[in-house]
Amino acid sequence: MSGVNKVILIGNLGSDPEIRHLESGTAVANFNIATTERYTDRQGNKQEQTEWHRIELWDGLARIAEQYLKKGSKVYVEGKLRTDQWTDQNGQNRYTTKIRGINMTMLDGRSDSPAGGGGYQQSAPQASAPQSSAPASAPAANFEVPEEESDDLPF
Repeated sequence: MSGVNKVILIGNLGSDPEIRHLESGTAVANFNIATTERYTDRQGNKQEQTEWHRIELWDGLARIAEQYLKKGSKVYVEGKLRTDQWTDQNGQNRYTTKIRGINMTMLDGRSDSPAGGGGYQQSAPQASAPQSSAPASAPAANFEVPEEESDDLPF
């Protein structure tokens, strides 16, 4: 049985995305998002814990990030954990873990973003494809029962 490597985050960008373009023309976007958990401890005190996550987007998703994401933007990101290893100047092995984004949905209702927010997915051969033109707050699916069939439903 193979393993599962899936991360789902909803958070806010800590700064504008950093965009770089490789010699091949491929775009890569890097940014941090903060996720904050709020809870009440056993003594009844309200607590808040913020975690920072490094996100990496490629190709079409990177271009969308470059165009629409700004510091403070709220995003939903699905991806995989990736760990990079390198040797520093002192010969020490260094590691960094990031999330390679595969799906992204902009959750802000800004008028300058497509459809007030939108879902984008990394896929081949296209770099990104809209998942939905509906705002992120819309239900995932609408189930309508034709009027003539509504009397036959068991519930």
